[in-house]
Amino acid sequence: MGEQFAVSLFSEDGKRRYARRFVSAQAAIRAFEFYIRNFDAQNARIVRVVVTDIHDCILLEWKIGESRYLSTW
Repeated sequence: MGEQFAVSLFSEDGKRRYARRFVSAQAAIRAFEFYIRNFDAQNARIVRVVVTDIHDCILLEWKIGESRYLSTW
């Protein structure tokens, strides 16, 4: 079994929900790119998108209002 990743979405009120869990790196990046361009994210319903590995290390992070995203990949 290969590495597994999760994509988490954070709303304005600080709540987190998983958009994807236990997916490949390719699927995680696709979901990350989708959500940072998504209508909800552009209208501030989603204020943060994070990709983590199986150890909960943040690999990619986007925050609303920032022109770039953090990548440790």
